[in-house]
Amino acid sequence: METERFDRTVTTTCGYCGVGCRLEAHVRQGRIASISPAADGPANRGHTCLKGRFAHQFTRSRERLTTPLIREGDGFRPASWEEAYARVVSELGRIRDQHGPDSIAGLASSRATNEDCYAMARLMRAAIGTNNIDNCSRVCHSPTSFALRKSFGLSGATGSFDDIELADVAILIGVNPTQGHPVVGARIKQAALRGCKLITIDPRRIELADYGVLHLSPRPGTNAAVMLGLCHVVARDGLTDAGFIAERTEGYETLAELLVGYTPEVVQEITGVPAQDIEQAAHIYAQAQTGCLLWGLGVTEHKYGSEVVQLLCNLALMTGKVGKPGSALLPLRGQNNVQGSSDMGALPDTYTAYRPVSDEDTARLFEQAWGVPLSRKKGYTIPQMFDAALSGELKAMYIFGEDVAQTDPDTAHVVAALEKLDFLVCQDIFETETSRYADVILPASSFLEKAGTFINAERRFQLVEPAIDPPGGAKTDFEIITTVSRMLGHDMGFETPWDCLDEIASLTPQYAGVSRERIGRHGAQWPVRADGSDSPVLYDTFFDNPEQRGKFAALPYKAPGDAADDEFPLILVTGRVLQHYNAGTMTRRTSNVELVDSDLLEIHPQDAERLWVSDGDLVSVRSRVGRIELEARVTERIQPGHVFTTFHFPETRTNLLVGQSADVNTSCPEYKVVAVDVRPVAEHPAYVPQLAGVS
Repeated sequence: METERFDRTVTTTCGYCGVGCRLEAHVRQGRIASISPAADGPANRGHTCLKGRFAHQFTRSRERLTTPLIREGDGFRPASWEEAYARVVSELGRIRDQHGPDSIAGLASSRATNEDCYAMARLMRAAIGTNNIDNCSRVCHSPTSFALRKSFGLSGATGSFDDIELADVAILIGVNPTQGHPVVGARIKQAALRGCKLITIDPRRIELADYGVLHLSPRPGTNAAVMLGLCHVVARDGLTDAGFIAERTEGYETLAELLVGYTPEVVQEITGVPAQDIEQAAHIYAQAQTGCLLWGLGVTEHKYGSEVVQLLCNLALMTGKVGKPGSALLPLRGQNNVQGSSDMGALPDTYTAYRPVSDEDTARLFEQAWGVPLSRKKGYTIPQMFDAALSGELKAMYIFGEDVAQTDPDTAHVVAALEKLDFLVCQDIFETETSRYADVILPASSFLEKAGTFINAERRFQLVEPAIDPPGGAKTDFEIITTVSRMLGHDMGFETPWDCLDEIASLTPQYAGVSRERIGRHGAQWPVRADGSDSPVLYDTFFDNPEQRGKFAALPYKAPGDAADDEFPLILVTGRVLQHYNAGTMTRRTSNVELVDSDLLEIHPQDAERLWVSDGDLVSVRSRVGRIELEARVTERIQPGHVFTTFHFPETRTNLLVGQSADVNTSCPEYKVVAVDVRPVAEHPAYVPQLAGVS
């Protein structure tokens, strides 16, 4: 059989989840013919999931945006780039001049490169004059960033995926790697088969529970009590690393006083987890020589998600399991560059490497480099942007690579905010739920069509190289953003994304040694020193704060923002499935849709019988703020009293159900605890998705 021939093969980095698999994209006649995993990929080691390997047909979907669109009446008409640019620049300039720079806000994309996100942040700060810039980490892992900085100093995983192979035990809480991060999920399976003891903590029995030694199924919203119970047992039974606590930490005495009240029996009452399971889990983790902690959105997307991450840090500090190989804290990031978009300063309160916009030395450094005065005022977070739009204070938004009308909570609130804006620019590869409300739509590029870098969930800079060109008249995001900035009066002076990367390195000590050449095929984990050496393990000798010590946080359990009652007796939890990614913008336009073609509502047989719901029934799901309908799937994977669904298909409109409850420190929405009422849709014959109480 003749070997299949390609015009060329380009090595790049996957644009789906935060694992950061290295891929070989094989090109024939200007199209992606196939993709295979790179054998030397540091995160994937010659493997990839079905999304990374097969879900690339979206790049030449007939639905791709290939020309700018300008609103005309109730629809859109094609326009030239010259007309589209002129409209964007004139409207943004007018609104800035009439209402001030803070009347405009921008969203960067965690699917895009570091260079794209840095350029977007620079556009908002230098060309517009505002710190109103944010990204989707606000609604996923901003609690992780907040907590890690509070406890340890830096906003990133303390080790790498390689630590999983070196761990004697691994606790997975609020994360389902075989579905959301499949290649890491496979590495965890392999580690378990070699003897690593897995402890899974999740309201659903995830696949990896079958490979573990213990599964804890707490009530949604009670993660903090679980962690306090584990820490109580470690302290009570003398399993702490006293030397590590004395030499390298502070604040343990206050925590120890708090822990006295969280006996396994008390925790059982709060969480539903048997007291003996709490004790067993604590002993397995504390008595191991090495141990990893992994978590995801099931931890962060809660009212007290940031506090739970601090409690995870407490457990690691108590047992000395931080700063050494095999004992990493690994937040599994959702989008491919959600780590990088924040690292690059696409946030309302920080420049690159999380340096505050209010810090004079940092602000002056960027003022000198960019040649413009910069605001010291903290900008709007994403939720604050929508509130400001509804109040009339925010007049315009530039949304780049985010579909907030599908992915953000309380959809009706978001849509009302978008409709209130005077002007909305959407820059994306497809028309989306959000672009329905745009005044100008700009056709952009996918990860297979651009150059730059991503940073994966283990802090690893990796190269992104274009395998094909954007289709039709679409342009790269970097070209669009820098052109808009130049036309607004601020020329960034970049000819290529690599020029931008050089500027990032020159202005950021933590990335001082980053360059295209040094990143190479293997990548580099920040901090990257000036000589190019990187940091696979953080905190091996000191923590990155002024005191150089890990900080314990004495944080009690607090009830979640929502709770079941007589009217809404079930708790909804949301998540992902293997076949699709996030809002489904890309995967729904590939053959993956033949594998899973809709969102389903998982419901336990006991609840299904009580509610007269059968497998396959169309059901109405109603929360305090909205109502949707979808097909029921009766399964014992979910616990009684709970239901589960995904949010991959826009017609489902899952986030109509999610209200305004959010993390107390970061405004990350509480997606994971929503009280709902479920019943067969036959009881609602005139059903349409709507707000609760609206007919």
